[in-house]
Amino acid sequence: MTGVEAKRILIVDDEAELTESLIPIFMQNGYDVRIAVSAEEAIDSIAIWIPDLALIDVGLPRMNGIDLAVAVRKVQPNCRVVLFSGQETTEELLTEAARQGNFFEFLAKPLHPLFMLDYVASRLAARPPKKLAN
Repeated sequence: MTGVEAKRILIVDDEAELTESLIPIFMQNGYDVRIAVSAEEAIDSIAIWIPDLALIDVGLPRMNGIDLAVAVRKVQPNCRVVLFSGQETTEELLTEAARQGNFFEFLAKPLHPLFMLDYVASRLAARPPKKLAN
């Protein structure tokens, strides 16, 4: 990306194989990529590095990805959040989050890395959601 600051992507997943496979794909396509293997590490990261989009696995140890997504939105409201998971219990967690007014985009694993690249590009190109007036 010449003359334009690269879009920042934060990938949060405790499966190192997945994150390690995505880093070069996103970087080769002009993105600035960081990874975190836990919710706590992701929270520390966004305190000093603001991502444009966060890809968050729901099945994280200690703090699940939905709780992390809620925290990310509170700290960085302009960051787009996309959740992904291969766990069957995810639907229940997403339903509970929606009851509390937290709606998230969701992708089911397994995901091909090139699909993720295209999906991220489309989400970053889309207009941000309108903020509701208080």
